[in-house]
Amino acid sequence: MKFFLKCFSLFISLAAPAMAAGYTETRYPIVLVHGLFGFDQALGVDYFYKVPQSLQTDGAKVYVAQVSATHSSELRGEQLLAQVKQILAITGANKVNLIGHSHGGPTTRYVASVRPDLIASVTNIAGVNKGSVVADIVRKVAAPGTVNESVAMLIAQGLSTLIGLASQDGNLPQNPNAALDALTTVGTAKFNAKFPEGLPLAACNEGAYQVNGVRYYSWSGASPLTNAFDVSDAAMGLTSLAFKEKNDGLVSSCSSHLGQVLRDDYNMNHLDEINQFIGIVSLFETNPISVFRQHANRLKNAGL
Repeated sequence: MKFFLKCFSLFISLAAPAMAAGYTETRYPIVLVHGLFGFDQALGVDYFYKVPQSLQTDGAKVYVAQVSATHSSELRGEQLLAQVKQILAITGANKVNLIGHSHGGPTTRYVASVRPDLIASVTNIAGVNKGSVVADIVRKVAAPGTVNESVAMLIAQGLSTLIGLASQDGNLPQNPNAALDALTTVGTAKFNAKFPEGLPLAACNEGAYQVNGVRYYSWSGASPLTNAFDVSDAAMGLTSLAFKEKNDGLVSSCSSHLGQVLRDDYNMNHLDEINQFIGIVSLFETNPISVFRQHANRLKNAGL
């Protein structure tokens, strides 16, 4: 019994820092940015499922951006920039910490590139920074000007509209064609030529940790199948077959690299990384919410 109590006390002492008041209290507000077909909140469900609430519990000021579910990285970036300015006006802060998932990666990078004076850090979670072979395959099947493209874009436009209505942001412009082109390897290469900050110079290396005063970080998963009870695992498993390297089902680990690579092999798929589907994730990996909390503490300790 004494041994059990000692072990329990040790566990509490080790866990205490993560539960301490102020653990996630960053100097600058945190802005979460969704990916393709994303939203801030739809039908009462957060895109970053339970992440904002957990970060706020221990001191972070958290805002969830709403940009077009489907559009180019540049247009989404301009939408995000406008929201960043609003957040700075509301909070009185002079910078923010941007955290983007998937297509939210290039979106956040755009803002940091054009207005580095407003950004303390950029963190990409499975950011599509070197393109996705899944997007390449879809673009090949739905080639420009074909019937396949017309049908695919009609479906995507409908889904974008539904997302807009569910999240009460139906006035945002949607352009599935522009989104698809932005996420291909060719599209991201063009984007990267204009906005290269934080990108690795070699294929699967780290990038510069700091550029123009902005700190760059990234992490991603590498396990498409993680929980038999997750209805999205089947889709992730299917799309993962398009890759010849480790991936999360939609983005390869190497493509996700930006700045300081914190880890690129979490036992998470593309949705697990944001604690979806409604928190059903691997039982044998650090919980995604804990990863967000640890990173907020990392930003805090870096004075960000």
